[in-house]
Amino acid sequence: MTTYKEIFGKQIKQLSSDPTDAQAEGQVWFNTTDGVFKTVLNVGVLSSGGNLTTARANSTGTGSQTAALYSAGVDASSAVNATEEYDGSSWTNGGNYPASVYGLAMAGTQTAGLGFGGYGPPFTTATNEYGGTSWTSGGALPVAKYQMGRAGSQTAALGFGGGFAGGGGAASRSTTSDAYNGSSWTGTPALSTGREGGGSSGIQTAALLFGGNITTAVANTEEFDGSSWTNGGNLNTTRRKVTNGSGTLIDTITFGGESSPGASITAGENYNGTSWTTVSATLAAGTNQSGSSLSSGSSAVFFGGNTPGGKTTATEEFSLSIFSPIAATWASGGNLNTGRTLGGGAGDKNSGLVAGGYATTAKTAATEEYNGTSWSEQNDMGTARYEAALRGTQTAALSFGGYSGGGIGNTELYNGTSWSEQNDLNTGRNTLAAAGTSTAMLAFGGNPAPALAFTEEYNGTSWSEQNDLNTGRRYLAGFGTQTAAVAAGGGYPSAVANVEEYNGTSWTAVTALPAVRQRHGGGGVQTSGMVFGGISPNPGGSYLATAVGYDGTSWAAIPSLATAKSNIGGNSQTSQGTVFAAGGRPGYVTTTQVFTDEVVQLGYKTLTSS
Repeated sequence: MTTYKEIFGKQIKQLSSDPTDAQAEGQVWFNTTDGVFKTVLNVGVLSSGGNLTTARANSTGTGSQTAALYSAGVDASSAVNATEEYDGSSWTNGGNYPASVYGLAMAGTQTAGLGFGGYGPPFTTATNEYGGTSWTSGGALPVAKYQMGRAGSQTAALGFGGGFAGGGGAASRSTTSDAYNGSSWTGTPALSTGREGGGSSGIQTAALLFGGNITTAVANTEEFDGSSWTNGGNLNTTRRKVTNGSGTLIDTITFGGESSPGASITAGENYNGTSWTTVSATLAAGTNQSGSSLSSGSSAVFFGGNTPGGKTTATEEFSLSIFSPIAATWASGGNLNTGRTLGGGAGDKNSGLVAGGYATTAKTAATEEYNGTSWSEQNDMGTARYEAALRGTQTAALSFGGYSGGGIGNTELYNGTSWSEQNDLNTGRNTLAAAGTSTAMLAFGGNPAPALAFTEEYNGTSWSEQNDLNTGRRYLAGFGTQTAAVAAGGGYPSAVANVEEYNGTSWTAVTALPAVRQRHGGGGVQTSGMVFGGISPNPGGSYLATAVGYDGTSWAAIPSLATAKSNIGGNSQTSQGTVFAAGGRPGYVTTTQVFTDEVVQLGYKTLTSS
């Protein structure tokens, strides 16, 4: 029974544990276990979005969290002209910018965007307008410059500050400010201090400029009211190479930048029209010269930029929410009794099964069950093999194909105690993939060389041939069900990024992996799956630790394995968050890693009892 205490005329609930639903927002309660008063606050959080197609930096971007626009910039070696559009989940290519430049300023929306200035070389005065599919020329800037601040729309924009070809040092940093009316630029009152690479936001008559390079990184903020620029509150952290900000004069959010050369920042700050406040959310990696949406300080998206590891494709969305995310992660599990590579995996991280593989000197029939903590040895398969497929549950799993002196069609059923022979595949093969259950299984791809496209369905009794994959491949990953399967990556004979989905009848090409890989693991279902580890790009390439998640539409980076490895036994038939990875190469690995998906919790705040 809930009890209450009277505090300053308010009835305060006494609870033994904190509430977990959104109805707790605005409430105060006393946690009798912790002995403290608590409430729930609206907090700013960052979450991962779909990756850019092209890793790049040094262009501002524009639009909104669900309709962003990013064009030009610089990749690992040179200026680019690629344009990408974001729909709140994934990026797609749009019409190319007319020139390859970096330091481009962008304003407006995804379907009515504006790009101006930049450096190719040389510095440019060019202005271009985007109509949702292609760019057309607009009126030229009065002065050629790059890394300007930007604000406003396609027909009412403001460009200010930036670098120009005026010599070194402070003399090359502009104080000029210009307004665009949809056809031409007109000079407006100048900034107090010339700078380049500052952050910016707002509209033509209410704009904000903050940080940037004068001779060093600065914290200074300037506000424009349509008539003049005046100093606002300073940033808490000096920042240069910001080039991102989203929101209004009285509500702007920014992340990243550099405090000094090479010192990238993860922290963000919010401006309320008077002062800056450091927000609790931080970028996944220190990032500078990234792009951002323009329209909102409470619902923004940040993308691309420079990180300590180089140019990035990462996209992060900022939202005000009473919920805070707990990041996804891989954790160590119990070790296999028999280290192996090229084994098969079934079940999930709480009730897993591994069978077959190559152990030290020879193929093995060893079978082990996992209880979420440790592995225990079970009855061996009837046929020792490696490079077989294994799917199903711990108590109802099907192993088929593999290598045992050659590619075989042998099929065996596990009932939680022992294995029994079933009808063979129509085409014997190894290095194949699978999806489904012991009574509704799908087998696809495989070897012999160069690679097979064959697909077969199992109905609990026999296998029947179905429509082939569009791209034959071996050493691929498969996950999902018999009527909703995914085939990802693999060798053809070189590694590919190609991904296909099966609907119970035929295969259709869908969004490719961000990078080629083969000999990797996979698990989950068609709308919540992943691939992990492997080798890239070819058999002589490097072992991978990286993992990418699939939501049925697009791929996005998720936490990497603790150790890079390939030829992994692992699976889940339920969701991304129940995948395990056991065994693999290099060597004959015994380790197990288990994946926990990102979860959210209420943003609790402890109150003083005074």
